[in-house]
Amino acid sequence: RIPGKTYMIIAFLTVGTMGLSNTSLGYLNYPTQVIFKCCKLIPVMIGGVFIQGKRYNIVDVSAALCMSLGLIWFTLADSTVAPNFNLTGVVLISLALCADAVIGNVQEKAMKLHNGSNSEMVLYSYSIGFVYILFGLTCTSGLSPAVTFCSKHLLQTYGYAFLFSLTGYFGISFVLALIKIFGALLAVTVTTGRKAMTIVLSFLFFAKPFTLQYVWSGLLVVLGIFLNVYSKNMDKIKLPSLHGLWKKTMEERKTRTLSQTV
Repeated sequence: RIPGKTYMIIAFLTVGTMGLSNTSLGYLNYPTQVIFKCCKLIPVMIGGVFIQGKRYNIVDVSAALCMSLGLIWFTLADSTVAPNFNLTGVVLISLALCADAVIGNVQEKAMKLHNGSNSEMVLYSYSIGFVYILFGLTCTSGLSPAVTFCSKHLLQTYGYAFLFSLTGYFGISFVLALIKIFGALLAVTVTTGRKAMTIVLSFLFFAKPFTLQYVWSGLLVVLGIFLNVYSKNMDKIKLPSLHGLWKKTMEERKTRTLSQTV
């Protein structure tokens, strides 16, 4: 249902974000790359404004900033390696984030405009992406060494690749379902929250020192999630304003003073 030109753009951006992200690891250490990826909510929000003409309120912006800052703090606390900000690596991971931000918004707009299914999106975008990668490997003579290596290590290559593809398919399907039903911003919020859950689970499986920095960064992430939920249900959830709290406090003081006088 979705035009082939749109799929070609999505496939190009998908291959681009994977290639740029992987290449950046040659210049940045892994914790630094994760720090940049934690800020993906912000370019997704900017992409939503320019691509789909969306308008976000101050609560959405605050939620994105809280989750990004909280996960950056999480990563810095979890890392024993000092962040390495190589300029080439920073440019590569920044371009990868921009491409990733465009992907979610283009997918959301295309699926809503043409009523395309998740399975269709996965099939065509990744099939065209496969052709791009195959063409690139053929042109750079990288296909033959890869086939030779895989034939010598069947289980570690084809076996693990099958499991990676299977779990990746389910993951992509769930993310596309989130994009189609709730929008790109909420989908990225969920995937960003997953990073925090990964770090929390790491305490259960691996012994590591605990610092208060984990607590404060975790509270920032929880605050970001709460603000995101509140933004989607502002008509149902009424939070007291600062003016209302101040007025209520002053009225209670006046009542207490009056009762003491009487």
